[in-house]
Amino acid sequence: MGNKQLLKVGITGGIGSGKTTVSKVFAVLGVPVYYADERAKWLMEHDPEVIQGISSLFGTEAYSSGKLNRSFISSKAFHDKALLDKLNAIVHPAVGKDYARWHLAQSDVPYTLKEAALLYEAGSYKELDKTILVLSPENLRIKRILKRDPFRSEKDIQAILEKQMKDEEKQKLADYLILNDEAHLIIPQVLKIHEELVKIK
Repeated sequence: MGNKQLLKVGITGGIGSGKTTVSKVFAVLGVPVYYADERAKWLMEHDPEVIQGISSLFGTEAYSSGKLNRSFISSKAFHDKALLDKLNAIVHPAVGKDYARWHLAQSDVPYTLKEAALLYEAGSYKELDKTILVLSPENLRIKRILKRDPFRSEKDIQAILEKQMKDEEKQKLADYLILNDEAHLIIPQVLKIHEELVKIK
C-alpha cells in the first residue's frame, strides 16, 4: 500500500534552468521523481480525454499518425495566451490526477519529488508540502535550450520566457533555492536540501 502521509516536494525552474539535471541528482539519492512534463507529453498521446480536448482545440493538424504535432502546437499556443490557457486547462488536470495516483503508489521513501516547469503558474505547488526552485541566468538558459531543442528559434524561446513567471516572483513562493549558474556546485546544494527534507516528519 502507498503512504498517503509521504512528504510531497516539488521542484521547478524556468525553461533551461536545469531542473531535470538537478532532479536526477535527487533520484540518485533514492528519491522517486515524477517528471510532470514528460508525463504530460505521454498523456497527450495516450489519454483519450486529453487527445479529444487537444484535437477539438487545434483541429486535425494537432496529431499525425497518433503522434502530437509539437512544432504546430508550439507555434500556435506560445504566441496566443488564450489558446495556451485552454491547452493548459486540458493538460494540467490530467497530469494532476496522474501524479496523485503515482504518489500514492510510493512507499519506504522519505519523500517524493514532482518536477514540473509550471509548478507555480499552474497553482499545483499548493498541493505540495515543500518546493525547490532551480535558478539560472537567462543568457545561460537560452544557450542551453538552443543546444537541447534545435527545433526552437531564439524568438520561440523568448516567447516562452516571457510567458513564464519571473524568478523574483517564484523565489517568494519557494522553500529552497538551488543555483545552477556554472559557478556553484549542484551536488552539495542537493545534499543539504535532502538532509533537511529527510528530517521533516
